[in-house]
Amino acid sequence: MKIHELFPYLCVKDAGQAIEFYVRAFGAREKFRLAEPSGRIGHAELEFGSMTLMLSDEFPEYGIFGPQPGAAAPFSIHLHVENADAMIERAVAAGATLERPAQDEFYGERGGVVRCPFNHRWMIGHHIEDVSPEEMQRRYTKLLAGG
Repeated sequence: MKIHELFPYLCVKDAGQAIEFYVRAFGAREKFRLAEPSGRIGHAELEFGSMTLMLSDEFPEYGIFGPQPGAAAPFSIHLHVENADAMIERAVAAGATLERPAQDEFYGERGGVVRCPFNHRWMIGHHIEDVSPEEMQRRYTKLLAGG
């Protein structure tokens, strides 16, 4: 069976605020949202370039929770952009917390890490050089050996 697409689906404590943040921080565009009369968002879709991110508010009655304050999500989202330094700066200005400033990495990318106000970890990077898997492994092994 053929897989057509894969969509990350985030659950957050306040989806409305998260949408506003992702628009400001990353330039996402809201495609649509489905909201209850109370305003709780059951489903929303954001465009990040040609990619779609889905998100919703928490639904404790169904066991659906976002990362709790002080507890990070058990995954990271990698956002590949034209200029990692500029995107990281934009995200921090919008309210993200800088975890690691942008730096050149052994795998041929310049990147850094921010955590959004909703406790999701965003790895932000851009391509700087083509590196074969063999060269990547050599560099990784050297890095782990302290050299």
